[in-house]
Amino acid sequence: MSDFVAKKGVKNLQHKDEKLITTHCCYCGMQCGMHIRVHKRTGEVRGVEPRYDWPVTMGKMCPKGVTAYQTIEHEDRIKKPLIKKNGKFVEASWEEALDLIEKNYKGLQSKYGKDALSVFGGVSMTNEKCYLVGKYARVALGTRYIDYNGRFCMSSAAGGFIRTFGVDRGSTLPWTELEHSDCFFMAGSNTAECHPTSIQWFWKAKDKGAKMIVVDPRETPTARVADVHLDLKPGTDSALANGMMHILVKEGYVDEAYVQERCNNYEQLKEQVAHFTPEYTSEKTGISIEKILKAAHIFGRSKRSVVMFARGVEQQSKGVDNVALYSSMSLLKGHIGKFASGVATFTGQGNGQGGREHGQKSDLLPGYRKLTDPEAVKYISSVWGIDPEEMPKPGVSAYEMFDEIQKGNIRAMHVICSNPAVSAPNTEYIWDGFKKLDFLVVSDFFLSETAEYADVVLPATSWAEDEGTTTNIEGRVIRIRKVREPYGDSKTDWQIMSEIAKRMGKEKHFDYKNVSEIFEEFRLATKGGKADYYGVTYDKIDEQDGVFWPCPSEDHPGTPTMFKERFATEDGKANLAIVDWREPGEIPTEDYPHILTTGRVVYHYLSGNQTRRVNFLMEQCPLPYVEMHPELASQYNFQDGDFCKLTTRRSSMTVEVKLTKAIREDTVFIPYHWGKELSVNQLTNPCLDPISRMPEFKVCAVKLQKIAEYEMPSPI
Repeated sequence: MSDFVAKKGVKNLQHKDEKLITTHCCYCGMQCGMHIRVHKRTGEVRGVEPRYDWPVTMGKMCPKGVTAYQTIEHEDRIKKPLIKKNGKFVEASWEEALDLIEKNYKGLQSKYGKDALSVFGGVSMTNEKCYLVGKYARVALGTRYIDYNGRFCMSSAAGGFIRTFGVDRGSTLPWTELEHSDCFFMAGSNTAECHPTSIQWFWKAKDKGAKMIVVDPRETPTARVADVHLDLKPGTDSALANGMMHILVKEGYVDEAYVQERCNNYEQLKEQVAHFTPEYTSEKTGISIEKILKAAHIFGRSKRSVVMFARGVEQQSKGVDNVALYSSMSLLKGHIGKFASGVATFTGQGNGQGGREHGQKSDLLPGYRKLTDPEAVKYISSVWGIDPEEMPKPGVSAYEMFDEIQKGNIRAMHVICSNPAVSAPNTEYIWDGFKKLDFLVVSDFFLSETAEYADVVLPATSWAEDEGTTTNIEGRVIRIRKVREPYGDSKTDWQIMSEIAKRMGKEKHFDYKNVSEIFEEFRLATKGGKADYYGVTYDKIDEQDGVFWPCPSEDHPGTPTMFKERFATEDGKANLAIVDWREPGEIPTEDYPHILTTGRVVYHYLSGNQTRRVNFLMEQCPLPYVEMHPELASQYNFQDGDFCKLTTRRSSMTVEVKLTKAIREDTVFIPYHWGKELSVNQLTNPCLDPISRMPEFKVCAVKLQKIAEYEMPSPI
């Protein structure tokens, strides 16, 4: 347990009977710096203090971060392993739970083969744990079926960055430079609510004259302060980006020297965007010609711009296209690899960056190595001490694993730090899949909606009961420190995986005594990969307030700014996106005449498994609702507080109506932080991006119906 060494007067925050443990928030990719207040004698967690000397958030915290400590000793924490008997959970010993897992895993593999087992991971864990999930699936269980919840969050950003730049790092610049930018183009991100501690950088820049362009079908708190709000029809980002580039080319805003020297496909791009006139772009997106022209001129005249996007852009069946196109806008300006300029994505989960780089994806190995590359397989096999022939082949994406369940190919699943019963699209299909499994194991610290389907629930520690590293929104590797001993009989995820590995006869590959040993192996496994962490050490992280990857050697300082001289492609040049417009997977019809989109609210995080247990957060936002424009509401005679039944081609749900003029008249919005009957993902479309395999959460066709009376289910 590491005590904070006081700086800048923070010592004054301590009470005499307390110590401050320096760590980072467990929620979004901002990874806000904080100190946890712990009683010196009892170890009781008493509260949180912001860390004012953390360079990324500088003392800012959101409502979730301020209350995050309240989940550590929450009464709902799972204290002991749970085994389902006669349809009900009963507490059991670790020995009994592990015996049952061993019996079922070995029995199913004996009958159906190695690939009868599967692993569904998550990225709200440390790099060390995320790394180990991939090794656990492929070495301990020997299965090809592993994927993770980043398929529902960041995979399209990854695909777009790889296509354009040759490597996936969520930000090409350090965020401490943002205040020196003069233009922000934000697409599909309600930054003020979803990453509120970042907003200080944009205010500082605006105070210096910077302009802000926000692309969103809703007039969110972020859009309300924009110089231009591009209120597009959901699913039309590719048309908008092409339209913006049409104007950049036509009006002479392109940095011709940069593009000729550092980019491929420029002539093809000019041909592609030629027909995306402001008139055509307006027709496809629903944005006025005047707004499109104003935004393009602001962006075109900028000297230091940052193009930024989040799930609104990425959670589409053409999310990779969207990311590549928006990134190409920045390339045309010559702003990649420059000070206070570049491209960045707002990372949704705490370790959304690091968690996708080191082996949880079905086709990836640590360091962003491809599982289809024989040399990569050979290298990682040498690190893991296995024969390359033992390495399983690539599997399928997260949603597609449930197709394999329906086919009878996957018979058991271990869900680790994830809640797909809420977070996956078309959730009734997911629920049915869980019921069809022969055996389900869930590791979590609360009984999530997914855990309720389990045969065995293993009590995992919270973020405050272990240590390691995460990679924040910038690509900066930081340290998470242990605050207290494990709650009840809970164990860390790495201990749980190691215990099961031993039961499966793979003890020698998982003989770790502490997290540091995993970290050293992890560093070696990433060495030479595109996401190279080999030069990152705990000491260097402390000395530098984090280390930006790639960092290939211990004497390397890290890489805050990407692509200063060359891109990570074979020829060193970026690939401008040549992508035409195409419709979303579903468009409104006579039967389903409106568009449904989803998103976050400031008071909740992901599936809500943690935040729905914090009283203050629930008081602020206890239940989901449907936002709709008064003009649309008048067609159905809706008033505020009426009940609306929403139906898509997959299912129906009922929620209260919230009238607002801050949304397009053809679109309705529901936040997604609730489960069961309150889960909007019952309605969402599982249509997948062909590259990232990201489902189309953000666009589906829906019909509305007024309900006279309805009793809302419990939100927990």
